[in-house]
Amino acid sequence: MDYLQKFAYQSNYWYNDGLKKAKIRDLSGAILSLRRSLQYNRENIAARNLLGLVYYGRGEVVEALVEWIISKNFKSYENIANYYIKKVQETPSELETINQAIHKYNQCLLYCRQNGEDLAIIQLKKVIAAHPSFLKAHQLLALLYLHTEQYAKARQILRRAHKMDITNEITLAYMHELTQMRSQKVAKLKEEKEQTVTYNLGNETIIQPVSASLKDNAAVLTIVNILIGILVGAAVVWFLISPAVNQKRTENANRNVIALSEEVESRDTQIETLKKELESYRNTSDQAENALQTAQSTQQSYEALMKVAEQYEGGATSNADMLDGLFTVSPDALGEQGKAIYDEISGELFPTMCSRLLARAKENLNESNYADAVTNLEKVVRMEAGYSDGEAMKLLGDAYAGSGDADKAKEAYGKVVSDYSGTQAATDAQSALDAMNTASSQNDGQNTADGSQTGNTGTE
Repeated sequence: MDYLQKFAYQSNYWYNDGLKKAKIRDLSGAILSLRRSLQYNRENIAARNLLGLVYYGRGEVVEALVEWIISKNFKSYENIANYYIKKVQETPSELETINQAIHKYNQCLLYCRQNGEDLAIIQLKKVIAAHPSFLKAHQLLALLYLHTEQYAKARQILRRAHKMDITNEITLAYMHELTQMRSQKVAKLKEEKEQTVTYNLGNETIIQPVSASLKDNAAVLTIVNILIGILVGAAVVWFLISPAVNQKRTENANRNVIALSEEVESRDTQIETLKKELESYRNTSDQAENALQTAQSTQQSYEALMKVAEQYEGGATSNADMLDGLFTVSPDALGEQGKAIYDEISGELFPTMCSRLLARAKENLNESNYADAVTNLEKVVRMEAGYSDGEAMKLLGDAYAGSGDADKAKEAYGKVVSDYSGTQAATDAQSALDAMNTASSQNDGQNTADGSQTGNTGTE
């Protein structure tokens, strides 16, 4: 069995393992197995499509679309990934709802950093209502409940998150922490209860610490307390009936004042919360548009990269055309696998094209064809800014100077002098820069002299 067959066997083995885990909602384990399957065979379409479904099941729609787009580029026809992408695109309102939910989740993270747990909890409830399968939102809401000691609500949210992904490490850690917190709280309450004694004194309930002697004489003290209570009660009935009526009226008046104050404070809090929520909605609209543009840019970069990869494998496309295709790809928008493909192709293509375009640019400069020289040298510098120890950048300065763009020429010469000092290119660039500065100074002096001479003539 050769290495390709062994890799294919291992890839199928881990795909089957991921499929078993996905069936029992072990999504975290399924993701690990499917990624390992793709490490052995990145063109395993079944594993890549299933990985996209697992991401989608956890509410991570963008990651799912990336996997399906890559799968589609490996196999364009009779690929179920086309169906998945089509189903997502058929419901743009649902996709927009998911996008809004993701941005609200990011806003909640900002609230948490600013100690705005209440606003974050309100926002996360809306996120979960709009996107029920968003696992990360469930986990963050459970964490906030734990932080605010709302253990019953935290347990409810964690149970839902555990049903989504039964082996997720974050969910299991929160469940363990919840169990410990509840145990500590029960133990603390039990200890406080054991350390205090409660008895009634008239209409009041007295709670005080239990001393050692009090524990020993509990029965005697109980009888004494009963007798004291009877005596005090009789005294209260005999002496305090009238004052009690007046006090009750005063308490009712105070209670009404307190209720009105609390209502005013509640209204002010609600108004302030609504203002903040309105501002967050305005910010979310701009963020959603930026996120949509980023997603479109990512998709375009992947499609352009896959096209160049097919041309590279086919061998029928010229290096110049493939280079133009690579220039349309944004490497920062690619994932790990896309970046690896980009690096592999550019590593083979850039050195050859740099040498070829530099030679062509020198011919253009000898023929005083500065426009083509600028075009070719800009491509060289884009591939490698310091190509040939700064020679390409220096020649680009010559081309700019020849085409009459003195500012760009000085900028290019300055980069060569500062970034590649000690090289021949830096020496030549400094000489060219000095010559341009000297010529500029002479022109300024000539203009000043001409102006002065004209002024004297007018005076005469």
